[in-house]
Amino acid sequence: MNFHDSIDAKILSLRQLTDRLALLRQRQPKPVVVFTNGCFDLVHQGHVDYLSRARDLGDLLIVGLNSDASVRRLKGDSRPVSNETSRARVLASFAFVDYVVVFEDDTPLKLIENIVPDILVKGGDYNRDNVVGADFVEQHGGRLELLSLVPGESTTRLVERIKL
Repeated sequence: MNFHDSIDAKILSLRQLTDRLALLRQRQPKPVVVFTNGCFDLVHQGHVDYLSRARDLGDLLIVGLNSDASVRRLKGDSRPVSNETSRARVLASFAFVDYVVVFEDDTPLKLIENIVPDILVKGGDYNRDNVVGADFVEQHGGRLELLSLVPGESTTRLVERIKL
């Protein structure tokens, strides 16, 4: 398999992902599954730092990626800048990202309930009370980790600079 194919092999449907996780969880020791999600519209240094630190928390990092329609509903008609295929391939190209799954909903709750991660990760701009799925993960023996963000790095700020 060449590098190009290995990137695409990391982008899975929810069904493919849950099947893969079922096999992986039969291994001993069971892998620690880390999950995070986002739009990842224009990937920047803050995303790279965040995702690499998320992966350091476990054995497997799954990134839930908002679909184009979902991003438009959340961020407005001018977003996303990059389409979901492009965004998924960029994320899958990182060695520290094991799998990418695109989701259509406005929140990743359905994904979280199907994946049942050991660790749910969000950025430090969140607090425990506004992280979708935190209760579910904790009820299933997992935990929430809030990671600090790189100051001054955001897609919104990047888009504003590009417009200048």
